[in-house]
Amino acid sequence: METQKLHSWNLSYSRAREVQADLACKVEFTRLKKGPKLIAGIDCAFSKNGQRIFAVVVVLRLPQFELVETVSASRKVTFPYIPGLLSFREAPVCLAAVEKLQNQPDVFIIDGQGIAHPRRLGLAAHLGLFFDKPTIGCAKSRLTGVYEEPPLDKGAYSLLKDEKGKQNTQSEIIGAVVRTRTNVKPVFVSVGHKCLLEDAIRVVLDCSVKYRLPEPTRLAHQAVSKLKLKA
Repeated sequence: METQKLHSWNLSYSRAREVQADLACKVEFTRLKKGPKLIAGIDCAFSKNGQRIFAVVVVLRLPQFELVETVSASRKVTFPYIPGLLSFREAPVCLAAVEKLQNQPDVFIIDGQGIAHPRRLGLAAHLGLFFDKPTIGCAKSRLTGVYEEPPLDKGAYSLLKDEKGKQNTQSEIIGAVVRTRTNVKPVFVSVGHKCLLEDAIRVVLDCSVKYRLPEPTRLAHQAVSKLKLKA
């Protein structure tokens, strides 16, 4: 699969923030025209010594969740850990893996944030622009924003908001806190690119069959964890 070439990865920290601000304005909020047939999950992990990073992409065919393709990549870590700039560590290896795909997924679910990010460009949003495809962020934990705990039933959700102003009179909806299993911790869903929040919630719930994580990223997580152990 071909990806866009948007910028160099050899950037200073200040330039990386400028790139985030520029790219965040290019994220598209458009309704999914039809239900996805091929859906990809992406997850990455670091080696024990933190010097290498691995990424796995799993492509499934809906609605049976038939495994279509699995690809992986590894890279030397070249960007330090800086809160808010994690995609500059993780995106290059994810792109390397995606470029090996023989199939074109209709939607990507990424273990990370979409616009639920201080500068509105988490890993899923960053990658979505490179893919030029509908992309959804589905993270295990909150990076930013405030929310009320959703009801305990599967399918329940509450909105994740960025509160502005001392009186909280203004707020921006940046994602949703979604219960994918009854009585289980929720996941944090946000738009990455070319979808709406309601689309992202629906796709994540449709892909959450038996477990907390949607099946594409759950399988990607299992595969990348095995790669990490072998390193």
